[in-house]
Amino acid sequence: MDLNWSSLGEVAVVSIGATVGVVIVFSLGVRALATTDRGEEDRGDGAPGGVEPPAGGSTAYGGRRAGVGRPGAPAVAVAGLCFLACAAAVLYGLYLIVPQFH
Repeated sequence: MDLNWSSLGEVAVVSIGATVGVVIVFSLGVRALATTDRGEEDRGDGAPGGVEPPAGGSTAYGGRRAGVGRPGAPAVAVAGLCFLACAAAVLYGLYLIVPQFH
């Protein structure tokens, strides 16, 4: 049995690179959805601008947790593009694997 080791190594490198790329793009999409558009300036200590954190280290401000809200439209658009790119990569991989699609 004769193995072409350079081709095997090339396939391994490309598959690992593609996997890492899809994971990174998917993570960017999740991160984009995790951002919130609070409309207030963040002071960097977890409290929205102008609001003093309550005593005891609680993260609640007026009955609401800091950072909880809906993501803005640009963040949703970026997340959608990231997820679309991931879906396209997965579908292309399936296209390459399944011989009936050729």
